[in-house]
Amino acid sequence: MSTVALITGAASGIGAAVARRLSGGGVKCVLVDLNGEGVERLAKEVDGAWLAGDVSTEEASLEAVALAEQRYGRLDLVHLNAGLGGGVDLADFDLARYRRVVGVNVDGVVFGVRASVPLLERSGGGAIVATASLAGLVGFSGDPIYTMTKHAVVGLVRALAEPLAERNIRIGAVCPGFTDTPLVADAREMFVNAGFPLLNVEDVAAAVETAFYAETPGTLLIVQPGRQPLPYRYAGVPGPAGGQRPPGAD
Repeated sequence: MSTVALITGAASGIGAAVARRLSGGGVKCVLVDLNGEGVERLAKEVDGAWLAGDVSTEEASLEAVALAEQRYGRLDLVHLNAGLGGGVDLADFDLARYRRVVGVNVDGVVFGVRASVPLLERSGGGAIVATASLAGLVGFSGDPIYTMTKHAVVGLVRALAEPLAERNIRIGAVCPGFTDTPLVADAREMFVNAGFPLLNVEDVAAAVETAFYAETPGTLLIVQPGRQPLPYRYAGVPGPAGGQRPPGAD
């Protein structure tokens, strides 16, 4: 019986690289992207199923999971990868852009988890990996709204790790540095001229596959050029004086 994966933001960049990597290993892929033409083209390349959908809506995730069940009868792996750069200036605030970024980067992950968990559970368990960012672990001043959304993704993954593990579902995240994708296309020349190395999407895809099978629930894998993926460790939160440590402090 083939393993089945659902990948959002799959028409290009990291999502497309993950689809190619997994399908090359015999995994059946269900691909979702707002770019219907692009996602259909990739689905034909990897012999998978596809859906043109906006992950900021709950319906897109529900339809994608239903497609996985209809086409393949199960779901084992979920890569919640769709994302947008912030580009929201707090001094010249664009409310519509703000809602769009939060909708894709945060709601898309929440809706994806909520929609996929029942089928993962019926399939005997599985794994969910969200694409976060180094900006989800540090205060990246270059894009505060994007940073906020990726911190939200990391927080959700950490908070869901234990309850999902009890249902035989692992959840984790990859936290790559700047990656050579359409998301950074406008700044690519600046990075190159500064001698700043960009990750390639194949390296991040390999880290996503590693994250699927991480033994520790809630694993956050840091991905940086020239390094092996490394689990991030929080220092922990001090408890009250003379008292017990608060839940989740480790």
